[in-house]
Amino acid sequence: MNDYSITALTMTRVFEVAPERVFDAWLNPEMMRKWLFTLEGTNKVAQNNPQVGGTWEIVDHRGGKDYRAIGEYLEIDPPHKLVFTFRMPQFSDTVDTITVEFKKLQQGCEMTFTHNIVVPHEQNWTKGDIEKALGEYRDGSEHGWNSMFLGMKELVETGKISYTG
Repeated sequence: MNDYSITALTMTRVFEVAPERVFDAWLNPEMMRKWLFTLEGTNKVAQNNPQVGGTWEIVDHRGGKDYRAIGEYLEIDPPHKLVFTFRMPQFSDTVDTITVEFKKLQQGCEMTFTHNIVVPHEQNWTKGDIEKALGEYRDGSEHGWNSMFLGMKELVETGKISYTG
């Protein structure tokens, strides 16, 4: 893939729990299966090897299809920072990078999430086409992550997620 652009999506969320609890939600397979690209009722696989060079995998089954999200850990600094790759091979061969940083607050913590999204260009795209695609990828990703973060917030603050799909 030669022609592509990268757009960055940054989101910040505040949680009413310690940063260690939110950090753990990204790495603990029992927690991951409840919010990360999946829901507990539709999850088929939640595997994780949380070390630099280790991999993670989520498989969600919806509408008769399996959706697989995978990645590799590039940096793990508990409970301050997590950097990993993200791919969904059934849709694209692109590899995105996600950085999640945690800051302790007087009560709870703040999570800053940055997703560097690779947007492949199609042949003969104009500058306008590229800008449009960057916006669509960013907006679609923001919508998906926002839904996941709502579930994550409920999970880390209450121990369960009431939304089931």
